[in-house]
Amino acid sequence: MLTLHTAYISRIGSRRRNEDACGYWTSPQGCCWVVSDGAGGHGSGDRAAQIVVSTVLERFSTQPQVGEEYAIYLLEAAQAAVMADKQADPGGDDMHATAAALLIDAGQGKAVWSHVGDTRIYLFRDGEVLHRTRDHSLVQSMIDAGYGSPDMIRQHPQRSLLTSAIGNAEDLALSVSGAPLDLLPQDAFLICSDGWWEHVDEAQMCAMLAGATSCEAWLETMAALVEKHDNPQHDNYTAVAVIVAAGQGESTVLLP
Repeated sequence: MLTLHTAYISRIGSRRRNEDACGYWTSPQGCCWVVSDGAGGHGSGDRAAQIVVSTVLERFSTQPQVGEEYAIYLLEAAQAAVMADKQADPGGDDMHATAAALLIDAGQGKAVWSHVGDTRIYLFRDGEVLHRTRDHSLVQSMIDAGYGSPDMIRQHPQRSLLTSAIGNAEDLALSVSGAPLDLLPQDAFLICSDGWWEHVDEAQMCAMLAGATSCEAWLETMAALVEKHDNPQHDNYTAVAVIVAAGQGESTVLLP
């Protein structure tokens, strides 16, 4: 049995409302964390993000399991819920949202995750980034095609243009990590919206994790770096941290 320490932050930045949402649900059968970043006119982005989070957690809580197909199913269920809400109000806003969901079986010590858009999941092990999700974005597609360097991901003026998102009428293109991955003590996950990772690069994430005394201290140190970039256009920023330890039990901390 693994111990899972969790902390999370979701802040408004310089925007009028927070269109990010996050949440978690845990049980002996399985644990789920989800982050969503919504967008849409007249503030409907916050509704899209909330629908994503509530749908994923409701579905997981009724049948907690950790597997590749189930990780896909959870985001497909969120897509169906957002589309149903939009169809109920045909004259409403074209709201959509990114999503990233992490599933962990603490008893078996295994994890799987899925995502769509540019909300990311990182897995850190032995002081390095072991896994990072790849954004479903125009800039990531340009980089993959050889039309630019990885630095573009944080600097390009069109970096927020997505190639897939929950709420789009086209077929949903989402990614999944694959077969459940065996976890080790001291593994650390970071699930974060683009308002977070745009201002904290991977080297800084690793350095701050190495110097952190707790899960919440790691988040607060990174949040301080995000806040240094404060400007009138500063986006909402949200992050969930999950750190694995040996032994029984779990702890969760909410940082305002």
